[in-house]
Amino acid sequence: MSITAGRAGAADRIRRAAIDAFAESGYAGTSTREITRRLNMSATAMYPHFDSKEELLFDIALEGHRSVLGAMRDADDPAASPTKRLEAVVAAFARWQAEFSSLARVVQYELGALTPAHYREIVAIRRETMGVIAAIAHAGRAAGDFDIDDVDGIVLAISSLCVDVCRWFPSGAYRDPVDLGAAYARIALRMVR
Repeated sequence: MSITAGRAGAADRIRRAAIDAFAESGYAGTSTREITRRLNMSATAMYPHFDSKEELLFDIALEGHRSVLGAMRDADDPAASPTKRLEAVVAAFARWQAEFSSLARVVQYELGALTPAHYREIVAIRRETMGVIAAIAHAGRAAGDFDIDDVDGIVLAISSLCVDVCRWFPSGAYRDPVDLGAAYARIALRMVR
Protein backbone atom coordinates (compact mmCIF):
# COMPACT_ATOMS: atom_id res chain seq x y z
CA MET A 1 0.00 0.00 0.00
CA SER A 2 1.24 3.49 -0.83
CA ILE A 3 1.70 5.99 1.97
CA THR A 4 -0.19 8.40 -0.28
CA ALA A 5 -3.26 6.15 -0.41
CA GLY A 6 -5.22 8.45 1.90
CA ARG A 7 -4.81 11.42 -0.40
CA ALA A 8 -7.52 11.91 -2.93
CA GLY A 9 -7.78 12.56 -6.59
CA ALA A 10 -5.48 14.19 -9.08
CA ALA A 11 -2.97 15.54 -6.54
CA ASP A 12 -2.27 12.02 -5.28
CA ARG A 13 -1.96 10.65 -8.81
CA ILE A 14 0.47 13.44 -9.70
CA ARG A 15 2.53 12.77 -6.57
CA ARG A 16 2.75 9.03 -7.32
CA ALA A 17 3.73 9.70 -10.94
CA ALA A 18 6.35 12.21 -9.76
CA ILE A 19 7.78 9.72 -7.24
CA ASP A 20 8.17 7.13 -9.99
CA ALA A 21 9.65 9.63 -12.45
CA PHE A 22 12.05 11.19 -9.92
CA ALA A 23 13.14 7.74 -8.71
CA GLU A 24 13.83 6.61 -12.29
CA SER A 25 15.35 9.75 -13.84
CA GLY A 26 16.14 12.04 -10.94
CA TYR A 27 14.54 15.37 -10.16
CA ALA A 28 16.68 17.30 -12.65
CA GLY A 29 16.04 14.73 -15.38
CA THR A 30 12.26 14.90 -15.02
CA SER A 31 10.06 17.62 -16.46
CA THR A 32 6.56 18.46 -15.28
CA ARG A 33 5.46 17.51 -18.79
CA GLU A 34 6.92 14.01 -18.24
CA ILE A 35 5.03 13.65 -14.96
CA THR A 36 1.69 14.66 -16.45
CA ARG A 37 2.32 12.61 -19.63
CA ARG A 38 2.49 9.48 -17.43
CA LEU A 39 -1.08 10.26 -16.39
CA ASN A 40 -2.40 11.30 -19.81
CA MET A 41 -2.97 14.79 -18.44
CA SER A 42 -2.21 18.15 -19.97
CA ALA A 43 1.14 19.73 -19.12
CA THR A 44 -0.59 22.32 -16.94
CA ALA A 45 -2.68 19.83 -14.93
CA MET A 46 -0.20 19.88 -12.06
CA TYR A 47 -0.44 23.59 -11.29
CA PRO A 48 -3.83 23.69 -9.55
CA HIS A 49 -2.31 21.27 -7.01
CA PHE A 50 1.36 22.29 -6.83
CA ASP A 51 2.81 25.72 -7.61
CA SER A 52 6.01 24.27 -9.08
CA LYS A 53 7.99 21.11 -9.58
CA GLU A 54 10.05 22.05 -6.51
CA GLU A 55 6.87 22.43 -4.44
CA LEU A 56 5.86 18.94 -5.58
CA LEU A 57 9.27 17.57 -4.55
CA PHE A 58 8.96 19.29 -1.17
CA ASP A 59 5.51 17.79 -0.62
CA ILE A 60 6.89 14.33 -1.42
CA ALA A 61 9.97 14.83 0.78
CA LEU A 62 7.92 16.16 3.68
CA GLU A 63 5.48 13.27 3.68
CA GLY A 64 8.24 10.70 3.19
CA HIS A 65 10.39 12.04 6.01
CA ARG A 66 7.41 12.28 8.35
CA SER A 67 6.40 8.74 7.44
CA VAL A 68 9.79 7.16 8.19
CA LEU A 69 10.10 9.14 11.43
CA GLY A 70 6.62 7.93 12.42
CA ALA A 71 7.54 4.32 11.64
CA MET A 72 10.62 4.58 13.83
CA ARG A 73 8.75 6.24 16.70
CA ASP A 74 5.98 3.65 16.47
CA ALA A 75 8.58 0.88 16.73
CA ASP A 76 10.33 2.43 19.73
CA ASP A 77 9.20 1.41 23.21
CA PRO A 78 11.03 3.61 25.73
CA ALA A 79 10.15 1.11 28.49
CA ALA A 80 12.05 -1.69 26.71
CA SER A 81 15.76 -2.37 27.05
CA PRO A 82 18.09 -0.34 24.80
CA THR A 83 18.91 -3.57 22.95
CA LYS A 84 15.25 -4.27 22.15
CA ARG A 85 14.67 -0.62 21.27
CA LEU A 86 17.60 -0.47 18.85
CA GLU A 87 16.58 -3.75 17.26
CA ALA A 88 12.99 -2.57 16.73
CA VAL A 89 13.88 0.92 15.48
CA VAL A 90 16.58 -0.20 13.04
CA ALA A 91 14.30 -2.94 11.70
CA ALA A 92 11.55 -0.35 11.14
CA PHE A 93 13.96 2.13 9.54
CA ALA A 94 15.44 -0.38 7.09
CA ARG A 95 12.06 -1.99 6.38
CA TRP A 96 10.55 1.42 5.50
CA GLN A 97 13.41 2.14 3.08
CA ALA A 98 12.71 -1.21 1.38
CA GLU A 99 8.90 -1.06 1.38
CA PHE A 100 8.87 2.44 -0.08
CA SER A 101 12.13 2.23 -2.04
CA SER A 102 11.08 4.55 -4.89
CA LEU A 103 9.80 7.18 -2.48
CA ALA A 104 12.86 6.70 -0.27
CA ARG A 105 15.21 7.25 -3.23
CA VAL A 106 13.50 10.56 -3.89
CA VAL A 107 13.44 11.76 -0.28
CA GLN A 108 17.03 10.66 0.38
CA TYR A 109 18.80 11.68 -2.82
CA GLU A 110 16.93 14.64 -4.34
CA LEU A 111 17.06 17.10 -1.43
CA GLY A 112 19.61 19.33 -3.16
CA ALA A 113 16.86 20.58 -5.47
CA LEU A 114 14.81 22.06 -2.62
CA THR A 115 14.75 25.77 -1.86
CA PRO A 116 16.81 26.74 1.20
CA ALA A 117 13.67 27.16 3.34
CA HIS A 118 12.25 23.80 2.30
CA TYR A 119 15.63 22.14 2.76
CA ARG A 120 15.87 23.48 6.33
CA GLU A 121 12.42 22.09 7.13
CA ILE A 122 13.39 18.63 5.86
CA VAL A 123 16.75 18.71 7.65
CA ALA A 124 14.93 19.39 10.93
CA ILE A 125 12.91 16.19 10.45
CA ARG A 126 16.07 14.28 9.53
CA ARG A 127 17.64 15.45 12.80
CA GLU A 128 14.61 14.10 14.68
CA THR A 129 15.03 10.78 12.87
CA MET A 130 18.66 10.55 13.86
CA GLY A 131 17.67 11.70 17.35
CA VAL A 132 15.58 8.56 17.81
CA ILE A 133 18.66 6.40 17.23
CA ALA A 134 20.89 8.72 19.27
CA ALA A 135 18.59 8.55 22.30
CA ILE A 136 18.70 4.75 22.20
CA ALA A 137 22.48 4.74 21.76
CA HIS A 138 22.94 7.07 24.74
CA ALA A 139 20.57 4.96 26.85
CA GLY A 140 22.40 1.79 25.90
CA ARG A 141 25.78 3.27 26.71
CA ALA A 142 24.54 4.62 30.06
CA ALA A 143 23.03 1.23 30.96
CA GLY A 144 26.24 -0.56 30.00
CA ASP A 145 24.42 -2.52 27.27
CA PHE A 146 26.39 -0.89 24.44
CA ASP A 147 30.13 -0.40 24.10
CA ILE A 148 30.16 2.87 22.15
CA ASP A 149 32.99 5.40 22.19
CA ASP A 150 31.42 7.73 19.61
CA VAL A 151 27.63 7.98 19.72
CA ASP A 152 27.49 10.45 16.81
CA GLY A 153 29.59 8.11 14.70
CA ILE A 154 27.43 5.08 15.45
CA VAL A 155 24.26 7.06 14.71
CA LEU A 156 25.70 8.14 11.34
CA ALA A 157 26.81 4.59 10.54
CA ILE A 158 23.44 3.02 11.36
CA SER A 159 21.49 5.77 9.58
CA SER A 160 23.68 5.51 6.49
CA LEU A 161 23.32 1.75 6.45
CA CYS A 162 19.53 1.98 6.55
CA VAL A 163 19.16 4.88 4.12
CA ASP A 164 21.24 3.11 1.49
CA VAL A 165 18.69 0.27 1.30
CA CYS A 166 16.52 2.32 -1.07
CA ARG A 167 19.36 2.55 -3.57
CA TRP A 168 19.56 -1.20 -4.21
CA PHE A 169 16.44 -2.93 -2.83
CA PRO A 170 15.36 -5.54 -3.90
CA SER A 171 18.48 -7.50 -4.70
CA GLY A 172 19.83 -11.01 -4.33
CA ALA A 173 18.82 -12.67 -1.09
CA TYR A 174 17.02 -9.58 0.17
CA ARG A 175 13.61 -9.32 -1.43
CA ASP A 176 11.43 -9.18 1.68
CA PRO A 177 11.43 -5.89 3.62
CA VAL A 178 10.70 -7.63 6.93
CA ASP A 179 13.62 -10.05 6.54
CA LEU A 180 15.87 -7.18 5.53
CA GLY A 181 14.82 -5.16 8.58
CA ALA A 182 15.63 -8.09 10.87
CA ALA A 183 19.04 -8.56 9.23
CA TYR A 184 19.88 -4.87 9.60
CA ALA A 185 18.77 -4.93 13.24
CA ARG A 186 21.23 -7.77 13.90
CA ILE A 187 24.00 -5.81 12.17
CA ALA A 188 23.24 -2.69 14.22
CA LEU A 189 23.37 -4.70 17.45
CA ARG A 190 26.80 -6.06 16.49
CA MET A 191 27.96 -2.49 15.83
CA VAL A 192 27.17 -1.36 19.38
CA ARG A 193 28.65 -4.35 21.24
